[in-house]
Amino acid sequence: MNLDKMLFTIPKEAHDRESIIQQLSSHPEVKFVSLVGVDLGGHDTDEKIPVKLFIEELDRFFQQGVQTDGSSVFLPKIAALNNAKVDIIPDLDVNWYVDYNFDYVCEMTGLPVGTLRIPSLLLHNHSEHVGSRVILKKTTEVFRQTVLELIRENPYVMEYLDISSVDEIEQIVMTGATELEFWVKTPEDKADREQLITSQELKEQYWQRTRGDVRTAMEKTLLVLDRYGVGIEMGHKEAGGIKARLGNSGKFDHIMEQLEIDWKYTTLLQAADNEMHIKYVIKDIFRSYGLMVSFMAKPINGIIGSGAHTHMGVACELRDGRTVNLFAPKDFSRDFLTPIGFGALMGMLKNYEVMQPFIASSNDALNRLKPNFEAPVCIVTSLGHDAGVPSRNRTVLIGLVRDELNPKSTRFELRSPNPKSDTYLVLATAYLAMLDGIEAALTAGKTPAELEAALSKKYGEEVFYLEKDRVYRSEKDVYDAYTQEERDRLFGKAPETVWESLRCFDLYPDKMAVLGRDDMLDELTIESYREAILVQWVKELHNRIIPEIMEVVRECKKHHSDHEATDFDLENWKQIEELRIYLGQDQIATKSLLTRIKRALEEGDYEAASEMQLEMQEKAEELIRLYVEYKKNLF
Repeated sequence: MNLDKMLFTIPKEAHDRESIIQQLSSHPEVKFVSLVGVDLGGHDTDEKIPVKLFIEELDRFFQQGVQTDGSSVFLPKIAALNNAKVDIIPDLDVNWYVDYNFDYVCEMTGLPVGTLRIPSLLLHNHSEHVGSRVILKKTTEVFRQTVLELIRENPYVMEYLDISSVDEIEQIVMTGATELEFWVKTPEDKADREQLITSQELKEQYWQRTRGDVRTAMEKTLLVLDRYGVGIEMGHKEAGGIKARLGNSGKFDHIMEQLEIDWKYTTLLQAADNEMHIKYVIKDIFRSYGLMVSFMAKPINGIIGSGAHTHMGVACELRDGRTVNLFAPKDFSRDFLTPIGFGALMGMLKNYEVMQPFIASSNDALNRLKPNFEAPVCIVTSLGHDAGVPSRNRTVLIGLVRDELNPKSTRFELRSPNPKSDTYLVLATAYLAMLDGIEAALTAGKTPAELEAALSKKYGEEVFYLEKDRVYRSEKDVYDAYTQEERDRLFGKAPETVWESLRCFDLYPDKMAVLGRDDMLDELTIESYREAILVQWVKELHNRIIPEIMEVVRECKKHHSDHEATDFDLENWKQIEELRIYLGQDQIATKSLLTRIKRALEEGDYEAASEMQLEMQEKAEELIRLYVEYKKNLF
């Protein structure tokens, strides 16, 4: 495969008619075009339009796109069955990437067959743009305009920026990027939790040298991704995994390990597009080497999960060509951030309850957000012990990344997203929350010192903007320094189920108004999203999770005879049997916990189903622990 002969990207600067036709005509390996819209469930559309037809009707595709209906995209309450017309319209403002089928080589060119994937906007009934991509695009425009107006109206902030006048600013620029973690394994291999836990605790995998097919797939992936111009920075092993075994064939088998790939930041829409495309390339290339890839947040219960830490920054481009980071202070030894930076951070922390349903919106996502797995469990930030010495506290929700030698790199790291989070909505809600805090900080005329003091408030202390009975900053390890009760009291109790997460829309109306400013997330969009996530939760819990728990119950079988067992074995088995019956076996007078959850879901009693789901998780984990202990003691 000659990478030099393949077309990988049509950059946004080359989206005129002549350039597109020239590029496609010069690369006959590109056989199809696909317009890619993103709905509120985070699903992206894919269709195969022959390149010849696309070129012949290019003007029509640009203006009208392709048409679909409400059954093809997830837009409940918007694209209903009786009002389902949705058009997919190409977005000319971002790069377009070619997606290659490495399993299908074109006989004429000797190259893989490619599909040009064009990021697109969803248009409902010719009038209303809808979907995740549209929300992020609108958010970007409002954020840019509003921040520029705030700087103009509050010129005191220029004292803390390397800019002499607001008239020097050409435009506000928002940038983002993700650190993508994922698991790879050979098919059919099952996890040995004890081996994985031991390896994790001994840090045997983290940043280790890759080997065999994993190394080859990783290196090929990095080389291919580099051709797309996304600015690949590195790929490496992450914390999870166990050592593979060398088989008789001379190849490694029983592979189960965690990897990470990082790339450079770019504009927000491009960052979200990049992540979506990169995940497809990773899956395709690793699969070609017989390796399965999982982007689940928590693919193995009890083992460290996969995050997609999202980095976010704000800068301005000046008329003289310079770029100035609006978060980076003039004096790194004195201040952590500028007033704009502090305001942005405070906005995310104060409004995170209503951001959270757009970030951790699935059972899988919430399973990752547990103590002691390097995943955030409460709404808190860390700045560092001293302004002159940057520090990275990996136990907080939002970290500050800063480097005096590279002020342009100053940014925030949101640690709660995972590889299956909808990055378009993660970024949109984060920047809307930032905007609320920036507006509050600047209109109040607060200095960096005053804002740091407010952010560092004690529980019960009244300060401007932030809530009285909350703590927002900790430089401690929040897993070890606080009990669960203390975390809930100081930082707020985190949702534990999808239902609890969605309830935030009702519990925090003032914060919901922050997301709804300028009709970014209007009431219909919120209700559509709520319905999409609720349906997903109900179906997954009823049709997937409960059957999986029932399978665990059935697999816990008796392995001893009474005359050979010790009293320890008998007591363990008694507890196991009681748990099995409680979880999964119905009686005339009493129904099992799993049956009661299903009935609650069928009757729409989601509050009860949510509470019982937590009990189910606790009982199932206890059953697994007891069963492992029971089997270990048998000869």
